[in-house]
Amino acid sequence: MGSKDDAPTWADQWGSGDNGSLKRAGGNGSSINAKADKKTVTGNVKAAASEGFIKAKAAALVGAQKVKSGTSSGIKWVKEQYQKRTSK
Repeated sequence: MGSKDDAPTWADQWGSGDNGSLKRAGGNGSSINAKADKKTVTGNVKAAASEGFIKAKAAALVGAQKVKSGTSSGIKWVKEQYQKRTSK
């Protein structure tokens, strides 16, 4: 069995955490990373919003088609009922 000193540390196993993802603005070049991260987040939010808009638009189109067909069939029914009464 190895000693405690031979075992890898948590940082060795999972990374030290200094990969630039947690850098704060205002350091050596870190503001560039922060801006790039912000643009990436903004791009992701815009993409998600765009997908949501596309889905909402498709749902609205389907709903509008249902309303249109329902209205059309309703008007036809009313016309038929009127013609039945006037033809007697």
